[in-house]
Amino acid sequence: MTLTAALTAAAASTALLVPAAGAATDTDRHGPGHGPGHGPGHGQRAEPEVFAHRGASGYRPEHTLEAYRLAIAQGADSIEPDLVSTRDGVLVARHENEISGTTDVADHPEFADRRTTKTIDGVAYTGWFTEDFTLAELKTLRAKERLPEVRPGNTAYDGLYEIPTLDEVLTLVRDESRRLGRTIGVAPETKHPTYFDSIGLSLEEPLVRTLHRRGLDHPRDRVVIQSFETANLRDLDRMTRVPLAQLVDAAGAPYDLVEAGDRRTYADLVTRRGLREISRYADYLAPAKNLVLPRDPVTGATGEPSAVVEDAHRAGLPVVIWTLRAENQFMATNFRVGTDPNAPGDLYAESLAFLDAGVDVLFADHPDVAVAARDAWVRENRPGRQPSR
Repeated sequence: MTLTAALTAAAASTALLVPAAGAATDTDRHGPGHGPGHGPGHGQRAEPEVFAHRGASGYRPEHTLEAYRLAIAQGADSIEPDLVSTRDGVLVARHENEISGTTDVADHPEFADRRTTKTIDGVAYTGWFTEDFTLAELKTLRAKERLPEVRPGNTAYDGLYEIPTLDEVLTLVRDESRRLGRTIGVAPETKHPTYFDSIGLSLEEPLVRTLHRRGLDHPRDRVVIQSFETANLRDLDRMTRVPLAQLVDAAGAPYDLVEAGDRRTYADLVTRRGLREISRYADYLAPAKNLVLPRDPVTGATGEPSAVVEDAHRAGLPVVIWTLRAENQFMATNFRVGTDPNAPGDLYAESLAFLDAGVDVLFADHPDVAVAARDAWVRENRPGRQPSR
């Protein structure tokens, strides 16, 4: 069975598992990270959430309105726009500000002279960068699949969709929330904030202004702002009341700390001391999934959960893990099916494993499968019910 066929079958089954439109949930009443069961000494939320990673990026080119719309249709609780800036200061949704891999910019001869090399977070990149284009110029480009060898089915949509602005994403979220009768969240990530500050295109101020203008500035609004850096989250903690998430990679260090000569690494952030410090300015911990279910260095299989989730909950931080993807190459060996790295593994089982490990939010490229697993897990783990698995 092809990946597309396998995941289409999963999508069909998910339709039976998505909560009815308008159904009240704990997060509808309290907002992400602020419902009952959070705070020091408390554990996993009763109804974990699924965030669509760059939209339903397993099925459509990432960070397009169609990818977000499909994710919402598949039952995602929130969608994620990564944010970068245009030359005229407009926030747009792209995973990186270098856009040769996600747009057809290389096919536009009028922009050939914009190709350049820049150093971002200490690494040199060659290509085309959003900050060298006005919004009007970016709107002449079209999105394409970032992983065409891995997801060839998605290339059928190359050239169809524009680069969306943050405003357009928020309009989609508002309209779909009204149409479906359920509140859909948004989890914007600020990309390379130190770099954008250095070129006079700070991301935080326009993000906060946009959320305020949209009436999305209350702690209980369905908004979570994410960053791999720490300084901009501290700034945002003073600028907005919406929840913040500290992203933590499996290696390396936040670039703002590197730039400041601070020797702390991501590993330091997930110590008990580091988590207590994060809890002073952020509301979520968002670690790479291997930090929660480490892989055996010999077999590549997951073992027992690390202490990260328990320690984060002790510090009052719900845990968001990233990123669940359906293809074998992105999974631990115990979730793979067959040997083709691009074939679908058992994403359903992987989702359940992380829920069993105590996480509160799953980031997924294929939100329909994660939603199906989450819904089944919630039914089986209702208070007073003994799991049968």
